[in-house]
Amino acid sequence: MPRIDAHHHLWKYSAEEYPWIQAGMDALRRDFLVPDLVRVAAEAGIDATVAVQARQTLEETEWLLELASRHALIGGVVGWVPLTEPSAGADLERFARHPKLKGVRHVLHDEPDDSYMLRDDFNRGVSTLRDFGLVYDILIFERHLPQTIRFVDRHPQQVFILDHIAKPRIREGLLEPWRRLMFELARRPNVYCKLSGVATEAAWSRWTPEQLRPYIDMALEAFGPRRLMFGSDWPVVLLTGPYRRWAAVAEAALGSLSAAERERVMGGTALEVYRLVLPA
Repeated sequence: MPRIDAHHHLWKYSAEEYPWIQAGMDALRRDFLVPDLVRVAAEAGIDATVAVQARQTLEETEWLLELASRHALIGGVVGWVPLTEPSAGADLERFARHPKLKGVRHVLHDEPDDSYMLRDDFNRGVSTLRDFGLVYDILIFERHLPQTIRFVDRHPQQVFILDHIAKPRIREGLLEPWRRLMFELARRPNVYCKLSGVATEAAWSRWTPEQLRPYIDMALEAFGPRRLMFGSDWPVVLLTGPYRRWAAVAEAALGSLSAAERERVMGGTALEVYRLVLPA
């Protein structure tokens, strides 16, 4: 089974295009391109990746797909299209011609309206994704989980992937109501979850594997190995330490699983759900 990083980013940095990279995030204020990805993926024994949007522009989606077409390591792309606009269908049709477009994402947790995902125009856009065989990646904070459950219930045939285990309040050491809501969301069999972005929700310079373990265990209990997939969230993970440190912590947390279950989380789930195009 190939080892797959189901969540990373690439960018050519500028302060204007990446305003979310704020003070204290100096490690991210540079370009992160395919040669950098190749190096860290090799260090962690990663065979294929999924590149995920970091800007809400059609130009970035085009750029990621162009990179994926030239680099076999990138097995799939989760891009962005303006799902609330009448042009969404035409944009999806154009991008879906590329065999490596696998999904779409919107940065929901940065919207001023915490119920943005319940807008009718947004849901009309999401309802078209199945026509193109695309998944939808859900990017939220813990506080958005109640709305997310309602959102998912409007699309019972759409495959959803929850990014970063819904960003629980790890810095505060709080498990509830995140735990209860994650178990409720996981009752929907069309929802999968990424074991990614976990250390970033802890204190960046002081986190320990023991601090993260209850959250990893809960995500695994809720979704099971069949619906959980590993992701690095590189280069954002560099705020918390090296890529390979998070990969090692995630794998260690899967130590009680069978070999087949570990392979599922570290590659099989992403391979199946994203229908990745792997290197020959």
